[in-house]
Amino acid sequence: MTQRLETCACFCGQVTAEAEGEPFWICYDHDDDCRRAIGSPLTIWVGYKTAQFRFTHEPPKTFSRTSGVVRSFCGTCGTSIGYEDEGIAGEIYLTIGFFDHPEHFAPAAHAYWQLRLPWIAFDDTLPRIDQYSRPRDAAYGTPRDRKK
Repeated sequence: MTQRLETCACFCGQVTAEAEGEPFWICYDHDDDCRRAIGSPLTIWVGYKTAQFRFTHEPPKTFSRTSGVVRSFCGTCGTSIGYEDEGIAGEIYLTIGFFDHPEHFAPAAHAYWQLRLPWIAFDDTLPRIDQYSRPRDAAYGTPRDRKK
């Protein structure tokens, strides 16, 4: 049996990556921090263990506005790549737009549902979670109370 291999690239092709195996979590995110960082009304995060993921060409640039959270992006074209959160060690979350085949990733839930924009509507039956969708270290707080 062949192990699943997903490839990724930014818009200009400078930053490329591979994710091996199955993602452990795929989720719509309505969080206002992510909305501002991504520049979109919401995103879909695809979660992998860091051991399943590797950059295959140029590494991305990184930026942190929120304590404990490091976001990555292409320094040439600006494509949002993902983030790592110290409160969720050993995991990396990649934006669905970074994948070469985003159609392979169906979300399993909505996170930060209460922060969604009022004109966003879904008629799916996925769970609506009002906070983080993954267990994380409470010492790092939430996006609202972790601002620098």
